[in-house]
Amino acid sequence: MLAINLHSLRVRPMSAAARHLFFCAAMPLALGLATSGNARAQSADAAKPNSSGTPAESADTAKTLPAVKVQGTADVLPGDRAPAYGGGQVARGASFGVLGEQKMIDVPFSMTTYTAKLIEDQQARTLADVLDNDPAVRSGLGYGNQAQVFVIRGFQLTGDDISLNGLYGITPRQLVATETLDRVDVFKGANAFLNGASPTGSAIGGGVNLELKRADDKPLTRVTVEGSASGELGTHVDVGRRFGSEGQFGIRVNSMVRDGETSVDDEHKRSTATSVSLDYRGDKLRLYGDFLYQRERVNDGRPTVNLTGTNIVIPAVPSASYNYAQTWSYTALEDTVGIARAEYDFLPGWTAYVAGGVHHANEHGDYSSPTYNGDTGLTTATRLGVPRKTDAYSAEAGVHGRFATGPVTHFVTAGGSITSIKDSSAYDYSGSYSTSLYDTIQVPRPTASPVGNFANPFETDSTLIRSVAVSDTLGFLNDRVLFTLGARRQELHTNNYATATGALTSSYADAITTPILGLVVKPWQNVAFYANRSEALAAGQQAPQTALNYGTKLAPARSKQYEVGVKYDVNRFGASFAAYQIEEPSAYTNPAGIFAENGKERHRGLEASVYGEPLKGVRLLAGASVIKAELLDTYQGLTDGNHPTGVPNFLFNLGGEYDVPVVPGLTLTARFLHTAKQYFNVTNTASIPSWNRFDVGARYATNLFSRSTTFRASVINVANKAYWATASTSGQGYITQGAPRTVLFSMTTDF
Repeated sequence: MLAINLHSLRVRPMSAAARHLFFCAAMPLALGLATSGNARAQSADAAKPNSSGTPAESADTAKTLPAVKVQGTADVLPGDRAPAYGGGQVARGASFGVLGEQKMIDVPFSMTTYTAKLIEDQQARTLADVLDNDPAVRSGLGYGNQAQVFVIRGFQLTGDDISLNGLYGITPRQLVATETLDRVDVFKGANAFLNGASPTGSAIGGGVNLELKRADDKPLTRVTVEGSASGELGTHVDVGRRFGSEGQFGIRVNSMVRDGETSVDDEHKRSTATSVSLDYRGDKLRLYGDFLYQRERVNDGRPTVNLTGTNIVIPAVPSASYNYAQTWSYTALEDTVGIARAEYDFLPGWTAYVAGGVHHANEHGDYSSPTYNGDTGLTTATRLGVPRKTDAYSAEAGVHGRFATGPVTHFVTAGGSITSIKDSSAYDYSGSYSTSLYDTIQVPRPTASPVGNFANPFETDSTLIRSVAVSDTLGFLNDRVLFTLGARRQELHTNNYATATGALTSSYADAITTPILGLVVKPWQNVAFYANRSEALAAGQQAPQTALNYGTKLAPARSKQYEVGVKYDVNRFGASFAAYQIEEPSAYTNPAGIFAENGKERHRGLEASVYGEPLKGVRLLAGASVIKAELLDTYQGLTDGNHPTGVPNFLFNLGGEYDVPVVPGLTLTARFLHTAKQYFNVTNTASIPSWNRFDVGARYATNLFSRSTTFRASVINVANKAYWATASTSGQGYITQGAPRTVLFSMTTDF
């Protein structure tokens, strides 16, 4: 089979990949049929009457009822995950770092947790696809590569600062396979207390935590076959079982493979991922073990576009599916992750826990992002080749418990964490060549002299973060008033090394304490008003060569947040509203030639969200965000009051599902996204325009050959609108183009 590029008549043989893909698709189906057959045989054996004439399953049930452990007034038992609102798209609780599992209405913070059901029903393939549902988040690409970055409350969050099962440093940093995920937690606001400082310090406006799937009480053997109109084909197998007299032991295995050309012309992606989760649920002891292996390959991936020149000009956006990449450009990613966790209830209401994870990553790529010069109107590009290896470990331990002093209840926590990350890399950087965003000429792969050891790169940087935290949540008036206060002491250590030799070039160490204050008032059972004062933390910047204090490292930068809001929570429906202010310090060289923390970026915003099933058969996932962002105390006041780069002042999401009454099993879906314009530079002379996007879809659930089967179809960007999606000043400043019309379809069968 041949894949032919109609633009440049490039031919790429794909027969081996296709054969492998169909083999991977056939094997899970065969395994599923075999497993279902075995399950039917076991069911038949269980239904046979025993010596008393009673079916065996009924006899076991009559003999012993499983013990139910009740603890406090929590809806969720230790080790379980919170239930979802009506429709199953958004959870009613989540893990709040050192505070552990909590119901949303009981904490003075803003978080939205998206479920595996939403991921499956929306055929979400990346984190960006999931977070498109959030009115406080927008997504783009990383500088020069295929990594996804997220803008939360106007601040950019990189993949390095996304946590996995609550641990920093062990998440695949560029792309994550959503098929392995059970929950995606989106925390909005500064969170240095709850989770500790993020490795690169980008968790200013919020954070993202991913939770891997675990075995449910109900046996599961699910096979999904999927494809796209552009030619992608894939399969996903999800198997879960519990064993033991009371289902103490659990195993969940997920495996997926997808390959083919995307909706961007000639862009080819291959993804494979396997996760295995083991757990033990005892009366007092709970144990968890997770393994994740993931490989991603992107050939001819459409890159970001750099902008330069004294006169910044936003170029006209190319057609929605046009690809201005070079054929030799690629990204190859391989990640291996292992996680273990133990929890023990050593006293009634008291739990101790310890967790740890390790991560090894191999990355390699040839990157080439075009650069548009606003002064000349010319476009050039270079080639950057980078091998990179990452080795990281992360651990946490702590204790939390409840007690009362007279009429006042206490929920106290104490814990510590450590994260260590070491990166090794090399690079080769070519000279520039002419190119175009609209009529891209393919050039031979440019040569370049390597810097460093490509076969075994030297260590280039290391990060070590250690912290301890304590808190107490005091409950008054039967816990209708909850007041949280606490603090985390954090130590930040970084080393930088020369790429060519591995010699130490700079070192940095500092420590700082970040406090937390939070208040929840519940005048009614389903309504809570809340307020918090929290902080985010990042390592201090280093003075540049142009400063008199060149090489000086500034103290850790503390971003301060103040937030108030209200939440509404019933079983089927929820809503929230928040008002916040976040101030991030900025540094520049003052007129005296000293590089210091002199200015700040302030974001004031309003957020509103609704989620759940307000009416039977009608589900909503919608909201809006208004951000008033400005620069303060800038150099010589030249840009005081201007808008920061890449911050839209208005975001709006409206998503819904409707179960068609006259056709049982049929559900129609639709979503509308609006993003206001974003300034590209701090002088506010250039901006990308606002954009709208429409998505539609449908799914049909039925029984096919006595098997529960769901057919799904989705169309992303129905109008095939071409638009610049995000603007960023990371690196030299760049913009990301939005995806073209993408048609997805799948069939999921439970065996």
